Amino acid sequence: MNNPIDKRGILDDEIFAYKITKDKKVFISCEGKQVTTLSGSKAEKFIADIENAKGKDVQLIMAKVTGNFKRGNEKLFKGKK
Repeated sequence: MNNPIDKRGILDDEIFAYKITKDKKVFISCEGKQVTTLSGSKAEKFIADIENAKGKDVQLIMAKVTGNFKRGNEKLFKGKK
């Protein structure tokens, strides 16, 4: 909870997941539902960022890519208020 970006600890639950395909497309899901697909240079940047990230930073990268922390969308995540 000491992270000023995730004050409510939403990312502690590891709500985001990703899958990289053979052709370097990235599918990102939130709570089991696919929310975005990355390809081309965006996918390459995401893959490079993820390879260098650890722990909660991986969740934060996915939250930023999907836009789920930009406009208050995080209220939608179950169990958090």
